[in-house]
Amino acid sequence: MGVDVHGRDSTKAACRAVADAIRHSSLPLLRPYLEGGGRILVDVTVGVPDPDAIDVERVQRELPVGEVTVCAVEGGLRVPGADTLLACAAITVCVVEEEER
Repeated sequence: MGVDVHGRDSTKAACRAVADAIRHSSLPLLRPYLEGGGRILVDVTVGVPDPDAIDVERVQRELPVGEVTVCAVEGGLRVPGADTLLACAAITVCVVEEEER
């Protein structure tokens, strides 16, 4: 989950949600697969109240490795009576080793 507390910025909240998600994973440890000729495919789904407002390229830059695809969908939460916006992110990682291609 990521939050923009004061600006209702969907992209900022989405970036924070992705950063939070990868802090709880081993994604950075997969670099050796890339160095060995493998591929890392990373699919990100981010739920925000206004998915069309997401800067997909900025969200992609939050991921340290892999071929990243970002899909923004309707979700998250806009807090009534406040400038707070929440985003939720789900990240799926697929490692394709060289001999599998």
